[in-house]
Amino acid sequence: MAKITWSAGTLLAPLPPALISSGTLKKPNVMTAAWTGIVCTNPVLTYVSIRPSRLSHEIISQDKEFVINVPNLALAKATDFCGVKSGRDIDKFKACHLTAAPCAKIKAPQIAEAPISLECKVKEIRPFGTHDMFLAEVLAVNVDDQYIDKTGALHLEKAGLLAYAHGFYYTLGRQLGKFGFSVEKAKTIKKRRQRLQSGMQRKHNG
Repeated sequence: MAKITWSAGTLLAPLPPALISSGTLKKPNVMTAAWTGIVCTNPVLTYVSIRPSRLSHEIISQDKEFVINVPNLALAKATDFCGVKSGRDIDKFKACHLTAAPCAKIKAPQIAEAPISLECKVKEIRPFGTHDMFLAEVLAVNVDDQYIDKTGALHLEKAGLLAYAHGFYYTLGRQLGKFGFSVEKAKTIKKRRQRLQSGMQRKHNG
């Protein structure tokens, strides 16, 4: 099997097709962006890259804050819609039946229906050709409590999170292992598999 070399491009996949909300509760705005990710863990830094022509670019440049909302299967249609329509022409919150909810640390609204919402404060704006990168600090994280178990553990594999790869949307849902599973001892792996099988059996019988 051989690889074919193409010219430089943006073919890094999969990516999170995040819903970037900005504005205020009374006048919320949202756009879809795949160019986002984590920059640093301490402090917690993230970024989103936006074309200067977008309304979100104008709003975030002024307010210096935004929210990264991670969508799931239920938000797939809204995610695509918010990526092709402009807030200058239509109220995308209303069109997609999204709920603008208050944040804990910033004035920009989060999307209530999103499983995860990261509240971000812009630290720096860097122009890079077609897009400007908004470097921001994550001030708070909001998580839907239906994915948190009694011990406080988060189970995002149950959320059906979306992924974007080469122009298509996909859902995630199959857990392959936790961080560090490749170096775990055989006994630990065996016990985890037994617990998983036991849990699946109880679910099947229930």
